[in-house]
Amino acid sequence: MSASPPIALTIAGSDSSGGAGIQADLKTFAAHQVYGASVIVALTAQNTRGVSAIHAVPASFVTAQMDAVFGDLDVAAVKIGMLATAELIEAVADGLERHRAANIVLDPVMVAASGAKLLEDDAVDAIRRRLFPLAMLVTPNLPEAAALLETSLAETEAAMAAQAEGLAALGAANVLVKGGHGAGETSSDLLLLAGGQRQRFTAPRHDTLNTHGTGCTLSSAITAGLARGLALPEAVGHAKTYITAAIAAADSVKVGHGHGPVHHFHHWWDRPEGVSR
Repeated sequence: MSASPPIALTIAGSDSSGGAGIQADLKTFAAHQVYGASVIVALTAQNTRGVSAIHAVPASFVTAQMDAVFGDLDVAAVKIGMLATAELIEAVADGLERHRAANIVLDPVMVAASGAKLLEDDAVDAIRRRLFPLAMLVTPNLPEAAALLETSLAETEAAMAAQAEGLAALGAANVLVKGGHGAGETSSDLLLLAGGQRQRFTAPRHDTLNTHGTGCTLSSAITAGLARGLALPEAVGHAKTYITAAIAAADSVKVGHGHGPVHHFHHWWDRPEGVSR
């Protein structure tokens, strides 16, 4: 008798170069032995050098995709990435409520690694108003946290903690403020849990240009952990270990001529030929 794998759904934009967005999420799910489904909300013409065009999918078609997935698959966890417009955010929120989706991880993507803007200005309020109350976890990086709170970039751990509390006050159940854009030899992420407890997840920084898709990959790794039944702190810890190793191995695979992707399959591809897991 065949076993049913845990299923995770990504709702995000497509990256034509494969390093971020839907493609990174599905690779990450697969690396964690989770079956990945997808709802594509936007298409991007993109490579490692930047984003040259964005085409939003009609909201009605996003709704149709969500109804198709939830109407057939037993979705255990949901990752939300780039949503582009307020209209798409409303459609996604309506669909999540209608299907009573659980274990929602919201990565409030606003700007690509290349600097390209991925979210319209009027969509920021829609994220706070419609998606924060639905999410189990919100995972902003330092610039995204500052933008969501309309304040300056956090430069200390105390400031990160204050911003995490500010985001929780907006309706987020749990908040992970990612410190990858900070300074220093280590990268520290701060997890604020619903009960007020805090946990730090620290890893060494790696000197590489190949960091395309790091935020997408971390949030989808957390989602995969939740789909597999891990508690939230454990899922975050496993995801932090995974993304750190994926960044460390990024230079071993040459993709493109700009900011290349992290190595999603470092655990398998680096093994000698003929050696099984």
